[in-house]
Amino acid sequence: MVQHHFLLIAFPALGHLNPVLQFAHKLTRMGILVTVSTSLHIHRRMDKTTSATIPGLSFAPFSDGYDDGYKYDESREDFKASIEKYYSEIRRLGTESLANLISSVKQKGGHPFTCIVHTMLLSWATELARKLHLPSALLWVQPAAVFAIFHYYFKDDSFIKNKLSSPSSNSIELPGLPLLEPQDLPSIVVTSVSGLSPIILTSLAEDLRVLQQEPNPTVLFNTFEELEADALRVVRGTFRTIAIGPFVPSILLDRENNSSDTRNDNMEWLSTKTESSVIYISFGSLSVLSKRQMEEMARGLIDSGRPFLWSIREEKEQEKVGEYREEMEEKGRIVKWCKQVEILSHKSVGCFVSHCGWNSSLESLVAGVPVVGIPQWADQATNGKLIEDVWKTGVRVRVTVEEGGDDGERIARGEEIRRCVEEVMGDGERGQEVRKNAAKWREVSKEAVKVGSSSDAGLRAFLDQIGARGTH
Repeated sequence: MVQHHFLLIAFPALGHLNPVLQFAHKLTRMGILVTVSTSLHIHRRMDKTTSATIPGLSFAPFSDGYDDGYKYDESREDFKASIEKYYSEIRRLGTESLANLISSVKQKGGHPFTCIVHTMLLSWATELARKLHLPSALLWVQPAAVFAIFHYYFKDDSFIKNKLSSPSSNSIELPGLPLLEPQDLPSIVVTSVSGLSPIILTSLAEDLRVLQQEPNPTVLFNTFEELEADALRVVRGTFRTIAIGPFVPSILLDRENNSSDTRNDNMEWLSTKTESSVIYISFGSLSVLSKRQMEEMARGLIDSGRPFLWSIREEKEQEKVGEYREEMEEKGRIVKWCKQVEILSHKSVGCFVSHCGWNSSLESLVAGVPVVGIPQWADQATNGKLIEDVWKTGVRVRVTVEEGGDDGERIARGEEIRRCVEEVMGDGERGQEVRKNAAKWREVSKEAVKVGSSSDAGLRAFLDQIGARGTH
C-alpha cells in the first residue's frame, strides 16, 4: 500500500491557511504524511499550538519576497503594478522553492510526495504538479455555490456579465443556485474593475483554465453534500467535485459537553452568563471597519441591552469606539484576540455578528449558533445570502448608502443591528425558526464529519484514485 505524502499549499492568507490546517489534521488522522507550505509571513502568524505536536505533520514555508507581509494600500499611485508584482513573485518564488523541496525530499531518502493540493489563486501549483507527474487537486475554501458562480461567470458572458451591464437587469438565475440579486454576488464580480478585483478575477480564471487542462480536473470542497448538493451537482460535468468538509476543530462538535470553560478570562466570563444570552462579534482577520461603522456597531450593541464579547484585533481599531468604551464595558467585553471556536462552542453564546467569511460561517453552522450577517467583500455577500435564504440560520443587516451616492460608504446602522440581533435572539416567530434551523444544521454537519459519511467516502475515493500514480 502506498504511503501517501501530501504537499498542501495555502495562498498567503489566514482564511486559506486555517482550512488547510484542518484538512492536514484530517489526513494525519488517516495515517497520511502531510507537509504544509505557505509564505513565511503567514506561517509566522499561524496559531502553532494546534499543530506543533501532531505526528506526521511538517511545515515548509517559502519566501514570497514579502517576509514582513505585503502592505495592501489601494491609495498608492502604483497600486496596480504593486499588486501584480506581488502575485508574480508568489508564482516565481513559490514554484522555485517547492520544486526544490520536492526534489530534496526524494534525494534525502524521505517519503516522496504523492499528491499536491493547493488553494485558489495558485494555478502555478497545478502546473508544477503536472511538470513533476504528480496528481493534484484544487482545494476550494469558499462554498461550492461561489465556485459555481465563478464557473458561469467565466464560461459565458450571458450568465452574469451581460446582466450586470444591462440597466434593466435585476435577478440572476443560475442552475443549481437560488435566485440571486447583484448584491448577492461575490464583490469582485460586481466591482470587477477596481481595487483587488481585476487581479483576483484574472487569477481565478487562470485557476479554472489550468485545472481544465488536467485529464481529471479535481476540486476538493470545504463543504458537505447535504449542505450544497445542487451547487456541487451542476459543475460535475466539467470538474470532478468532491465535498470533504466541513473543516472545523473538534471542540465545535460537542458543544454541550466541552470542558474549556475555565481556560482563560473570556471563557470564565462567558460561564457567568445564562445560556444563549451572549452576542459574539468578529469580522475576521482582514476586514477593517470605518470609525463610523464601529460607532454604529457600538450603539447597536449598547441598545440591545444584551451581554456581548467583541473581538477587535488591533489597538488602533479599538480606539474607534473609545467614546463608547465605558458604557460598553458595563454590559460586555472588548478583547484583542480570542479563539473563535472556543467562543462559539460555549453554551452562553446565542448569536454571532459576523462578516460571513466562509470559515466563520461553517464554524457557526457546526456550533449551531445563529448569525447576524454584515458581509464586507469577496464571497461574503453570497455566504450571507445562503445563511439567510437557503439554510435560514440567520439574517442579514440592511445597509444604508451614506451621502455620496453609489460611491458613498455603506453603513449598517446601530438601530438596524439591534433589530437584527433582537430578531435572532428574541422570542418572536423568526427567532424561533432561525434557532430551530441552526440546531438542525448542527446535527447534520456533525454527521458529515463522521467516518462513513459522504465527505469521508469522497476523500477515501480520492485517495484510492491517486494511490496507483507514481511518486516523486
